[in-house]
Amino acid sequence: MFDLILLLVPLILGLIVSPLAIMALIAMLLSKRAESNGVAFLIGWITAIAVTLAISFEGLSLLDVERDSTPPPWLAYLRFVIAVVLIVLGIYLLRRGRGRAVAMAHAASPGEVINAAPQLPGWLRAVDTFTPMRSAWLGFGIFILNPVDTSCGILAMLEVRLAAVSDNQRLASIAVFSLVAILPIAIPVIVLAIRGQKARPFLNASRRWIAGHTTLLASALLFLIAAIQLVKAFSAVLKT
Repeated sequence: MFDLILLLVPLILGLIVSPLAIMALIAMLLSKRAESNGVAFLIGWITAIAVTLAISFEGLSLLDVERDSTPPPWLAYLRFVIAVVLIVLGIYLLRRGRGRAVAMAHAASPGEVINAAPQLPGWLRAVDTFTPMRSAWLGFGIFILNPVDTSCGILAMLEVRLAAVSDNQRLASIAVFSLVAILPIAIPVIVLAIRGQKARPFLNASRRWIAGHTTLLASALLFLIAAIQLVKAFSAVLKT
């Protein structure tokens, strides 16, 4: 099981430093209903993780990826496609992300966050009018519609399915993966919900640090995950 957890570490880190989720959360926590909408956003985020992992885990089972202890040939091509997507996204972040991150670090309103992050939908400017239900849908959609998050989730379940471990160890690995993936969103939301306005200085300092460092770290992780998938893809092709 320990070896499986090590395989999941890069994928977990890929979710932790997701710039899109962090930008959306910052906009949410700067809104007028920050506490209630932040909790709703977190619920949506948790639901999206659960849905993605469940569908991936069961879908890979239906595709019989564990057949005869030898993964089917198409898995190599799936790894290759995902690797290419991650490389393209990593290059985009490197070229466009640094200046945007600096602007986001100094954002004082949801509108300024949107200006600093053009990949976020423009309607997020109306975040001050969001209801908890809409905030929950935002948290759900930010994960589901982000190719980095969904790719990491699918790859994680692929590693879990292919690992030579017991069912209980698989479930434990999924639980660890899910918990760590939730923490980056959960921590600021929980701190704000407990301390209210007193948490503002801490959250502002945290978001400035995160905004200033996330882009480079996220790009490096995307390249690392892509490299791992390419090695596994080519290795599988050479064995066939």
